[in-house]
Amino acid sequence: MAGDDASGRKLVLVAACVLVDSAGAVLITKRPEGKPLAGLWEFPGGKVEEGETPEHALIRELKEELGVDISPDGLSPLTFVSYAYPDFHLLMPVYVCRHWHGVLSANEGQALAWVKPEALPAYRMPLADEPLKETLPGLLRLP
Repeated sequence: MAGDDASGRKLVLVAACVLVDSAGAVLITKRPEGKPLAGLWEFPGGKVEEGETPEHALIRELKEELGVDISPDGLSPLTFVSYAYPDFHLLMPVYVCRHWHGVLSANEGQALAWVKPEALPAYRMPLADEPLKETLPGLLRLP
């Protein structure tokens, strides 16, 4: 899904998911070589395609990237990111998921890491994701 923002930049809708395990760690993935922003850590997810909701995009992306099945009821809205890159404006709804089916695997050759939310500042992330390092620990402690 795309449009233009007030400055004429393309608006790109990307959905991200904070997978939380039973110990309270969150999954981050490292963008593989050859992809834009290679070497940076991010939360799994991807672009919302035409006709998709953010939730359905996440269900599709997490199956493709990580081999896990998530039901729409397993996703809860957590926060969002709005960030102006030089070439496009990113709008990213961020969901939390604590229950999934299947065994996580790195289907796209990406590195995976389970990290306590308080340890996120040690990982280099895309500029749009940087504010999440500080806000996620508090958001995830909410009932």
